[in-house]
Amino acid sequence: MRYLPASALILDAAVVAGAELVGISGRQHLGIFDDPADVSSSVMVAGPLIGIGWLLLIAAFGGYREDAFGAGTDEYKRVFNASLVTAGLVGVACYLAKFSMSRGFFVLLFVFGIPVLLLGRFLLRRAIHQARRQGYLQHQVLIAGSRRHVDEVAAVLSRETWLGYHVVGAAIPADTPGSETHAGVPVLGTAENVTDVVRRTGVDVVFFAGGALSSAGQLRRIVWDLEKADVKVVVAPSVTDVSGERIQVRPVGGLPLMHIDPPRSTDAVRWGKRLFDIVGSIALIMAFSPLLVFAALRIKMFDRGSVFFSHTRIGRDGAEFQCLKFRSMVLNAEALVAKLQEDTGQTALLFKMKEDPRITKPGRWLRRYSVDELPQLFNVLRGDMSLVGPRPQVAREVALYEGPMIRRLRVRPGMTGLWQVSGRSELSLEEAIRLDLYYVDNWSMLQDLSILGRTVGAVFGSRGAY
Repeated sequence: MRYLPASALILDAAVVAGAELVGISGRQHLGIFDDPADVSSSVMVAGPLIGIGWLLLIAAFGGYREDAFGAGTDEYKRVFNASLVTAGLVGVACYLAKFSMSRGFFVLLFVFGIPVLLLGRFLLRRAIHQARRQGYLQHQVLIAGSRRHVDEVAAVLSRETWLGYHVVGAAIPADTPGSETHAGVPVLGTAENVTDVVRRTGVDVVFFAGGALSSAGQLRRIVWDLEKADVKVVVAPSVTDVSGERIQVRPVGGLPLMHIDPPRSTDAVRWGKRLFDIVGSIALIMAFSPLLVFAALRIKMFDRGSVFFSHTRIGRDGAEFQCLKFRSMVLNAEALVAKLQEDTGQTALLFKMKEDPRITKPGRWLRRYSVDELPQLFNVLRGDMSLVGPRPQVAREVALYEGPMIRRLRVRPGMTGLWQVSGRSELSLEEAIRLDLYYVDNWSMLQDLSILGRTVGAVFGSRGAY
């Protein structure tokens, strides 16, 4: 982990140097703003100063802090804001010093440099995530708290392997003895003696979950004790599945208060998302029209049956609608559902079979690449569905909803969703529901765009599709 800041600095320096070369070359050959001319002499003076100043400002904004890498949007914000300040300072400095800076070079430098800097950080983050999934760049973590809270935190850290947190063990209150938690996390000591456990195990991060300590004073003393050991302390509140955009931490009188904004399910049904659905569905229908025709011909030529399969699904606020799909199963597929559920021991909720005997030969290809769902673009255009959202379900599945699951119906169902791009049919029922509820409560347009982009990879990779 200690090499990440240096790696980012080298990457940024290479990008800045490349941007300056692009600025020189583009200014000379493209003739932006001025007549083509040799600006290398003035750039030889200003170029190194701009480059060094740019990197120093990124550092000043925290762009090379170790906690900026790997997660969240802070890293990108710091690099972007530092770059804008650099551009502003260069412009002001050239004006005040009456330095003859080529406008073409200035524009090309920052128009090219800023996006490539952000792209470089994105690729670095992807490399970090991949390395962590393979067991590298790991933090050794000790979780202090009650057994239940330890298991909750450990479950999140083990699920999100890209975070790079390897749970070594737990420290639980002294009045609850035992060798391990209910989920199997080994107990290495008591929460009151966390410092001793840290020295004995060599962990570099301590998570304090609920029930760890009896007072804020205890936590403060432990933080003091860990100060010289270079151990990071993380307080994990009993809040899960809330996006960072909904959380604000505001210290008041030395007490950090976490403010959580209301769920965003109402934002997911407003006109902005609807307009995006209309424009997007029309564009996709036009783009996929040859594929739609080809799929229809394959289905018709196979068994001369109907091309489309129309089924009643439950949409927003429990309203019924006819969901369109290319038919990928035999004509009497619905009549076989009850028998297959009995044979496999599955419930009606999110019923899926890996080797479903009802699927036809062309249907396997249609399902493998999700081509069978393309007619739902017309449902999106009609307003029954959205491009992104929880998958629509039939009435017998909705009848099995319990507790918070009913929140899935607060938004329009989608052609693709968060659980589809996170594993599709490979996910457990509990994980699929969790991801759908996360989407409903934490909706944002950026998240929709991200899901649509990840859908392309999930479809072409055929991951979890059957």
